[in-house]
Amino acid sequence: MDRSVAQGSRNDPEAAAPRAMRLDRRLDLVAGVLLVVVALGIYLATHTDRFYNHFVWQASAFLEGQAAIRYPVGSMADHLGNAFFQDVLPVASSDGVPRGLIPFPPLPALILVPFVAVWGLATDDQRIFTALAAVDVAICWWMLGRLRIKPISRLATVVFFAFGTAFWYAAQLATTWYQAHIVAVGLAMLAVGLALGGDRAAQDDERGLDSPGGALPTAVGGPGPPSAQAARPQRRRLAIDRRQFVVGLLFGLAATARLSILVAAPFFLLVGSGGSWWRRGWSAGIGAAIPVAALLAYNVAVTGHVFHPAYDHLYQLEARAYTRLGYHADWAAEDPRYLAQNLGIMFLSTPEILPTRLRDTLGTFDEPLCTTPGAQRGLFDMTCPLAVPRDIGMSVLLTSPAFLLLIPAVRRYGRSRLVTGASLAVLLVVLIDLMHFSQGWVQFGYRFSNDALPFALPLVAIGIDGLTDGTRRWAMPLAVGLVVVSIAVNAWGLVWALKLGW
Repeated sequence: MDRSVAQGSRNDPEAAAPRAMRLDRRLDLVAGVLLVVVALGIYLATHTDRFYNHFVWQASAFLEGQAAIRYPVGSMADHLGNAFFQDVLPVASSDGVPRGLIPFPPLPALILVPFVAVWGLATDDQRIFTALAAVDVAICWWMLGRLRIKPISRLATVVFFAFGTAFWYAAQLATTWYQAHIVAVGLAMLAVGLALGGDRAAQDDERGLDSPGGALPTAVGGPGPPSAQAARPQRRRLAIDRRQFVVGLLFGLAATARLSILVAAPFFLLVGSGGSWWRRGWSAGIGAAIPVAALLAYNVAVTGHVFHPAYDHLYQLEARAYTRLGYHADWAAEDPRYLAQNLGIMFLSTPEILPTRLRDTLGTFDEPLCTTPGAQRGLFDMTCPLAVPRDIGMSVLLTSPAFLLLIPAVRRYGRSRLVTGASLAVLLVVLIDLMHFSQGWVQFGYRFSNDALPFALPLVAIGIDGLTDGTRRWAMPLAVGLVVVSIAVNAWGLVWALKLGW
């Protein structure tokens, strides 16, 4: 081969581009694997064993050909049994074995079925879902790679997600309620990432998007004026974009683990492949309808009701038992009247500073503190602490202050389809969660904030990227500082959660 030809191919930018792309993909893969390894190591290092394994019992019931779990099994003090579960509605048995229904959507149980088939009730569901949580970190890395942002902005956002939000607490604990979050967050991020990959222009500012007179559909690639619509065959309007269909399928699966995520659907009207808001929404809607319809059909087949009655049973039980939590048995489980008190927890709740007594929300223990003369307060001193987190929940602005970095991105609301769709999704998910009777207790931070993460993280990444463009010397230290503080606060909370047995 002529050396001049070979040398020319090496110097040709067009010839070098595929090699550079392949190299970038390899580095991208290596970075994702390293993030999984680091996250898994830290999650397991902070792991604590708890025995709320509802989904193991549910998977075992499925393997028996039953929807209702064996219940109660063992004594209240038997951690290998389930008699201490409060989230079970006893039902009539068809096989002579006492059974009950759990109210939670069964997707995490379906994930556990092959493991329970091998290890039975001894299946370590916590570590399985902790490993899945580490995989979610890699999915976050991949999702943010669909954005046109600097590598440092992408990495900072992933690190913030993994260790600076309520996801860290969910990942290391990984009991029943947190398993649902881990599954839903991963699936929703897959849906968002796939939608972004099929719509590279979604991040752009689009002229006319925020203009009056209903310009939104046309500006975001809508169906155009009525005359153009009339010219299109009906079959064209009903054509399904295959990529966006898969996006909807993943999104629907996420919603079957955490139902509140379903209200984020407007995101996929504005972001994704298909070329128009109608086709994006139609394609994603058909995909999402399949798992959601399957869940509703499951509820009807098992209980005779579209909405699982075991959840209302749980609500009534907790409303009467946990009077200090502010539940109201005469209100609906999802009720706007809960907004005020839950808003206070999500945005205003602080740790107890310089406490004189150590007590839990229900008052089951009440210990005096700093009783030794001259005792010095310590950061993690159980006998005389500086501050103690509240088990009912704490403000996301205190536990994850890097969420403030999404503010610069939100300023593009109405101009960028991505920013507009993500902002709407976050707002709707937070609103529906705040109307829920429970605020996620017992927890560090505010665990329901996990539901909004797949849509909030792209905004955080865009916000960081805008601040770190080099024109503001103070912006980079601010962004890094907020991420570091978020990680430090969550590490502090995890240490206290372990000490307090949460």
